[in-house]
Amino acid sequence: MGLVVSAIAFLFAMAAAGIAAKRLPQASTVVYGGTAAACALIALWAAVRLAGGGPDASLVLPVGLPWIEAHLRADSLSAVFLIVVNLGGITASLFGWGYERAHHDSHGGPVLPLYPLFLAGMNMVLIAADAFTFLLSWEFMSLASWLLVLSTHRESETPRAARLYIVMASFGTACLLLAFGVLATAHGDYSFAAIRAHAPGAGAAALVVVLILLGAGSKAGLVPLHVWLPLAHPAAPSHVSALMSGVMTKVAVYAMIRVLFDLLGEPEWWWGGVTMGFGALTAVMGVLYALMQDDVKRLLAYSTVENIGAIVIALGLALVFKAAHTPVIAALALAAALLHVVNHSLFKSLLFFAAGAVLTATGSRDLNRLGGLIHRMPTTAVLALVGAAAISALPPLNGFVGEWLLFQAILNAPALPDWSLKIEIAVVGAALALATALAGACFVRLYGIAFLGRPRSRAAGEAVEVGRAMRLGMAVPAVLCVVLGVLPTPLIRLFEPALRLLVEAGPFDGRAYQPWFWLAPTSAIGNSYNGLIMLVVIALLSVVLVLGIHRKASDRVRWSIPWGCGFDGPDSAAVTQYTASSFGQPIRRAFGSTVFRARDHVDMPAPGDTRPARLSVTWTDPAWVAVVEPVSRGVAWLADRANRLQYMTIRRYLTLMFLALVVLLVMVAVSQR
Repeated sequence: MGLVVSAIAFLFAMAAAGIAAKRLPQASTVVYGGTAAACALIALWAAVRLAGGGPDASLVLPVGLPWIEAHLRADSLSAVFLIVVNLGGITASLFGWGYERAHHDSHGGPVLPLYPLFLAGMNMVLIAADAFTFLLSWEFMSLASWLLVLSTHRESETPRAARLYIVMASFGTACLLLAFGVLATAHGDYSFAAIRAHAPGAGAAALVVVLILLGAGSKAGLVPLHVWLPLAHPAAPSHVSALMSGVMTKVAVYAMIRVLFDLLGEPEWWWGGVTMGFGALTAVMGVLYALMQDDVKRLLAYSTVENIGAIVIALGLALVFKAAHTPVIAALALAAALLHVVNHSLFKSLLFFAAGAVLTATGSRDLNRLGGLIHRMPTTAVLALVGAAAISALPPLNGFVGEWLLFQAILNAPALPDWSLKIEIAVVGAALALATALAGACFVRLYGIAFLGRPRSRAAGEAVEVGRAMRLGMAVPAVLCVVLGVLPTPLIRLFEPALRLLVEAGPFDGRAYQPWFWLAPTSAIGNSYNGLIMLVVIALLSVVLVLGIHRKASDRVRWSIPWGCGFDGPDSAAVTQYTASSFGQPIRRAFGSTVFRARDHVDMPAPGDTRPARLSVTWTDPAWVAVVEPVSRGVAWLADRANRLQYMTIRRYLTLMFLALVVLLVMVAVSQR
């Protein structure tokens, strides 16, 4: 434990070095290199801790509130998420170093001192073992990420994104503060050990479940609390966006798991039902949002909302099966959640890195100004294809394994005694299948428009491949996406201590021997997965397909340029090929016209008018209409009324103070009875 605390302290030292040496030419090399080293040390410690299965590491520091102190503890659940956070920190540090050099900012600017602080805050949340330390670390993480978003304050949308983010972060922290207050009310001890020993009553537990879903869910991006995420995540620099979307959202998932599975005691079945409902809504709405985006980074941010929905569905299933006293199936669902946490952190970081590489090479995030980048940026194109295939759950990549494991848990619904839960899980499974299919369409659209076809702008046609550091930063998660897709069993075995801590069972119970190349959980109803066989079969079929195309394809001379749609001329290919808007139009019309009130507006010139025709699309986020705008109006109304307080006389101020004192004395008197 001392090693982890020392590494976190070193991250603070890197932040101080970033401030002190920000004018030196090699400042970014020192800070990003030191941050990557600290993250590697923590990740290695966590992996050894999980593989060795030793006792929990704990430490009490004489800081914080005088009567509480700072309790730090790293159990097997913390170790899983320490690997996720710090593996993301390693790859983001490598990519970020190359990203800043490519943008001619070797001093790091305002990002340099804040970047290690952000990683330190996330690590502190994972090892906090009392409510005060947890909330302090949570708020530190939020403020560091908020300042990183503000680092691009010169862009027009950044101030609005930062303002909404800080409001939602404050709301989430307030909900978590109330939740821990309810958990500690009976005994007044805010340490997690004391909270575990004094399980709250049914009413208090219900309130805590709601508050945790609101507090941690707002940070993770659960619908309808997601409104800040697609604005704030794209506003940050690309390597920070990767951390916020691929890693910080997982810290929010950790908070949900810590409270719902560890601190609240034995769950009730409805906890899982409500959680699954939020997850299904989030998964479907998130991918529908993503399908209507033309901004690459905003599309990826909305895709994170969809993936968080899938993770929350798995957590809800685990709660339901744990409440039904079927721990082996609960372990299967929780293993699917943890596996998807790792998988999403990898392929989402990879895709944000690819978006950063495209932005560096072309200066644009607009899909309709890209195209043909596979010829200009071949390495980035191949690595981005791995990420797009993985997030679309295509075999044999890691996204497929996570989805497969989650559907195995869904297929165990007949084991539940309650028919209402069986029906809900069937509906949730259908929603998850729809979200998965739409995600495939979303990333076919993203990859096809950005990397295939012909360049749609001069910048895309003149793009060049990014530097070696950025390519290496993308290559590491891409390789891991392939490895974990082909060989997932060792990673799931690594999760077993955390699964036994939370649901008192593992996914391989009853099967003492599980080959490292074969995935066959006990409760998978006879199903199994072998990534090696699938990889060999797909490779052989691909070779046969390529040979068949080359043997049977026509060798006649083409009379029209590729992608020209039969039109001649130097610009015909660029102007006649599919755009991002046209690709997504059928799905937008099928789903968006009702859910988002999407409308197409055509400006067709009259005959003889030489103006070009214009097509514009308008749509409305229902969360803005139903949640954000009413709350904004309410806050404005209260602010106008509260504004009158600053114009009162001294006598009225004294009267208010006296009344407040009387109310507090009455509350104390009632509580003493």
